[in-house]
Amino acid sequence: MKLSDFDFHLPEGLIATRPARPRSAARLLLAQGQTIADRHVFDLPDILRPGDLLVLNDTKVIPARLSGQRLRQTLQGEVTAKVEITLLEPVATGWRALAKPLRKLKPGEVIRFGKTLSARVAEMGETDLILDFDAAGNALDAALDQVGAMPLPPYIAALRAPDAADRSDYQTVWAKNSGAVAAPTASLHFDQSLLAELDARGIRFAHVTLHVGAGTFLPVKVEDVTTHRMHAEWGEVTPEAAALINQTKAQGGRVIPVGTTALRLIESAATDDGRVAPFAAATDIFIYPGFRFRVTDALMTNFHLPKSTLLMLVSALMGQDAIREIYRHAVDTGYRFFSYGDASLLIPERSA
Repeated sequence: MKLSDFDFHLPEGLIATRPARPRSAARLLLAQGQTIADRHVFDLPDILRPGDLLVLNDTKVIPARLSGQRLRQTLQGEVTAKVEITLLEPVATGWRALAKPLRKLKPGEVIRFGKTLSARVAEMGETDLILDFDAAGNALDAALDQVGAMPLPPYIAALRAPDAADRSDYQTVWAKNSGAVAAPTASLHFDQSLLAELDARGIRFAHVTLHVGAGTFLPVKVEDVTTHRMHAEWGEVTPEAAALINQTKAQGGRVIPVGTTALRLIESAATDDGRVAPFAAATDIFIYPGFRFRVTDALMTNFHLPKSTLLMLVSALMGQDAIREIYRHAVDTGYRFFSYGDASLLIPERSA
């Protein structure tokens, strides 16, 4: 299975730099088996069935992009220099982060972010470093809210800088558990009115947590995709969420994760007999064609990068030929791509 099998041409003009307003006004490509239809996200209450279960990732994106000043004591006094930091993930000794310029930093140096937050360089690595902040928990969250910017994906950040609108645009309406440095973007299409209408139609919701890491944007660099190694992300399926998923399956409802992060998590927690067990651990599950889905009946997701692991995931769910046709249709009819783009609802033949 070659990396080139998952390539396609995407015109740059189809990369969305702002979300649809209102959120649920985004277009929705509905693929049921071999049939493709053009709908909108606000049509979901008419598309889904009573008894279906939407699995929602309630991770909360932190303002992980920081601009700071490096402080260094010299014989001539204190010297400062600008440093750009992108937080990656919490670790036992602080936060793993990227830094520009990385090579000019030294262990023990302090980086000051405005007047409310500073961090000491605890460790230096080849490509990143560990920062030990002078705040933790809720105090760190509050400080990041003051001095940080939302960590927009590289393909948006290359076209424009983050601004105040991204504070809400790049966060789901049910975000709860802080720790992600990228949003579960399929969930960005939901607003409170749509959730209320879905609930009134008998569609239920289960909340799980997967803290999306910056590794979600890392390119696949091997030609034989089966040798690719995924980054690990921490996730949790509570006993209550597992019970609701299992009850839905037992009653003949469909389990539909909203986003690839929710799908990867529940498949990580799945048992061989098609049930979901409570789960609280890191997962590096890699889903590509040939994968046996044990829980997932359908998937709501945005449109993904060429040659990406997420394109491999949807190809595993729908089949490679079907995904090629779906993406061809999306490009030809002007769907907006990536994090702020439009959505698809992918229902394999077995679940249509």
